Amino acid sequence: MFENPFELVALISAIAAFMFALRASNEVTELRRRLNLLEEAARAPRPVQAQTEMPFQAGPTSAAAPPPLPPEAEVAPPLVTEEVATAPADVAEASAPPPPLPAAAPGLEERLGTRWVVWIGGLALALGGFFMVRYSIEAGLLGPGVRVFLGGLFALALLGAGEWTRRKESISAIEALPIANIPAILTAAGTAVAFATIYAAYALYDFLVPATAFVLLGIVAMCTLAAALLHGPALAGLGVVGAFVTPILVSSDKPDFWALYVYLAIVSAASFGLARIRLWRWLAVTTIVFALLWTFPGLDLGAQLVAPHAFHVIAGFVLASLLVVCGFMFGPDIEDGTIEPISSASLAAYLFGAMLIVLSSGHADLGLITFTILVAATLLVAWRAPAATNALGAAAVFVFIVFAEWAVRANSDMLVLPGGPLPGIGPVATDSSVTLHLVMAALFAAGFGIAGFLAQGRSNSAIIPVVWAATATATPIALLVALYARIAHLDRSIPFAILAVVLAVAFAAATEALTRRETRPGLPISIALFATGTLGALALALTFALEKGWLTIALALMSLGTAWISIQRPIPFLRRLAAIFAAIVTARVAYDPRIVGDAVGTTPILNWLLWGYGLPALSFWGASIFLRRRADDAPLRMVEAAAILFTALLAFMEIRHFATGGQMTAAPSLLEFALQVCVTLAMAIGLERLWLRSGSIVHNVGAVVLTVIAGLIAIGGLLILENPMLWRTDVGGPIFNYILLGYALPSLLMLVLSYAVAGHRPTAYANTLAGGALVFALAWLSLEIRRFYHGPILSTGATTGAEQYTYSIGWLGFGVVLLGVGILVNSERARLASAIVIALTILKAFVIDMSALTGVYRALSFMGLGIVLVAIGWLYQRILFRRQTPPPVAQTGS
Repeated sequence: MFENPFELVALISAIAAFMFALRASNEVTELRRRLNLLEEAARAPRPVQAQTEMPFQAGPTSAAAPPPLPPEAEVAPPLVTEEVATAPADVAEASAPPPPLPAAAPGLEERLGTRWVVWIGGLALALGGFFMVRYSIEAGLLGPGVRVFLGGLFALALLGAGEWTRRKESISAIEALPIANIPAILTAAGTAVAFATIYAAYALYDFLVPATAFVLLGIVAMCTLAAALLHGPALAGLGVVGAFVTPILVSSDKPDFWALYVYLAIVSAASFGLARIRLWRWLAVTTIVFALLWTFPGLDLGAQLVAPHAFHVIAGFVLASLLVVCGFMFGPDIEDGTIEPISSASLAAYLFGAMLIVLSSGHADLGLITFTILVAATLLVAWRAPAATNALGAAAVFVFIVFAEWAVRANSDMLVLPGGPLPGIGPVATDSSVTLHLVMAALFAAGFGIAGFLAQGRSNSAIIPVVWAATATATPIALLVALYARIAHLDRSIPFAILAVVLAVAFAAATEALTRRETRPGLPISIALFATGTLGALALALTFALEKGWLTIALALMSLGTAWISIQRPIPFLRRLAAIFAAIVTARVAYDPRIVGDAVGTTPILNWLLWGYGLPALSFWGASIFLRRRADDAPLRMVEAAAILFTALLAFMEIRHFATGGQMTAAPSLLEFALQVCVTLAMAIGLERLWLRSGSIVHNVGAVVLTVIAGLIAIGGLLILENPMLWRTDVGGPIFNYILLGYALPSLLMLVLSYAVAGHRPTAYANTLAGGALVFALAWLSLEIRRFYHGPILSTGATTGAEQYTYSIGWLGFGVVLLGVGILVNSERARLASAIVIALTILKAFVIDMSALTGVYRALSFMGLGIVLVAIGWLYQRILFRRQTPPPVAQTGS
């Protein structure tokens, strides 16, 4: 900083000299520009106007050439003809001066000379006062009392100069710039010096006690706000900041929160009043932010300071309702049906403060009562002033937070275990705080629910009734869940189930009543929301009355119920709601696939997986049937996808439970892979047939996806990971064993699926399935031969000549059977499969049998192969491709 005032004066003088020099330079540039324009206009050629024949001329003079015009008359105005003689107004309008051009944006010179210099000058005046006081202290020229006195005189001088310049401008009718008003800046500088002088008298010299300093600083702040009515927004900003910062400047060992909050109420009233008179939105927002910040001091003291904090939020809420909320009491006017952000945010801010008081005080009775009063007042204000409608959403959220926090804390000393006859009843509420919570919850549920129902049809806006309906349905359900968690500890509770049913009945009655009304903006969505509330309450009733795993089932049933209601009441939102329920259930299963954790049970099939996956699958299939009656849209496809997913999950989970004996985390086995492939292929066959009937893209894609999954499990699981030829696996007894289940049955299902897709899918797709069927049929045949020679463990023991010969005979016989089937049913695909099998047999004979077999087995192998091949050739020649002999030609007599 500067060591003495002369440095500051020199700096200000230098800045002023620079401004004047810049201004002079800009003026010279402007004069040169104007001179150049005049010279260009003088050099430009003037247009020559065509001569017009003069009316009423005759005789020989009519054809004579007119004499040359003098230079000043070369461009003469045309004479008025008869056609236009009757339009003097047009002539006057044409001769009128053109409208003035819009004012150009201020340039750099104008901004420097008219705005920035003024602001810097005001700042320099304020700093000059501060530095003068500092200089007098450092030099020891004046005593403390004189310093304070001179500071006060300097502040008064600045304030007087600001008022004098304001009046002079008013008398001379000089319009001041709104952002560089010299009177306002002088007044602001005087206000800042006054703040500094009073604070110095209090903090530096102890001339003032804290109470006196607090009052004087408050008076200066209030006067600053009052002066802002005359001097503009800059002074208002300084006043509101000074007013809210004053309590920080004046500290005390024993703070009086009552005095603080009374003072803040007065400041808020003045600030809100000024914002209302001048319609300064920024001032209202600044006041609300500062007032909310002043809610935090003392919250850590808990219930000791609930009363003054409650007064603070109530006073602020009342003032905001009276002066800030548009369309309510003294607030600004607004078009009907418009939601104004600041109106809603102002109420929400004080509601947030009341919520903080409740949470920090441990849910003290006075804090709860204050919070309840403000929530009820929010409903009243939003009812009268639609501009504050969004505050309803904030109120509903804060209500849930209060009760959810109370439920999470779950203080056991506030609850007493019951001894009543009904099982599932939670602890009896004997503490006054619990009783008060129950009463408040009932009031909140009834208030939001009834007001939300009665608000339907009162507004021409679509969004306002929807907000009322959303809070009317969401708040009671959220409160019921919080109370259930606190009192029943998420266990089975019949009383809470009854309450949920009562709530569902209330929502259903509201839905029916609204359905009979005349259509109004937003009414269809509100009806859908109340219908959603009905289904949600029923889902809660099932959850409360049944075990924990039934929540998944209840939500799935909600999807079915919503789809059925969409048929009875064709509300578009209900279709999306059914899809939302399906998505929620899917997310719930992704979180815990066992539905009920470790309580699945060990009984095969008839365990919790059947209910946890089977009932949702049935619900989604039923919902898809209902939704398809109206349209094939995105919600229907989501529900159909959920139905396919839960059906597949039911099969996979039950198979895993059966194969592992209830140990869901055990390693997979040959039995599990075999069952999964068979069931997946069966579901793919069913979806293929269903797709032909419904034409649904979900059924189409689902069938392909299941087929791919079955192929991956078959190749990766049956042919590689659990192949009994590669790993030590007990395949069971002869014929009816795991080989039959894992290879023969999948082969048959692949063959059926290949015929099911024939004609409506690509030929390559069907042929791939047929090829898979052939591979697994050969695998089954080979593994059964291996089982005959090695017993249930196929991976041990050497392969004998008899076994190799049996493979050749078995493959050759299988090829002959396929050929016979192809001939009988005239199937080219079966004959092609026969050719492939016989070709493999020939390859085996020449590659393996020739080297591995010895003695009679080698001879028999080739002899049998030769006989079969000759027989096949004869069949092809005599039956399939028999040459037709042309009939003899009849001979005619000559």
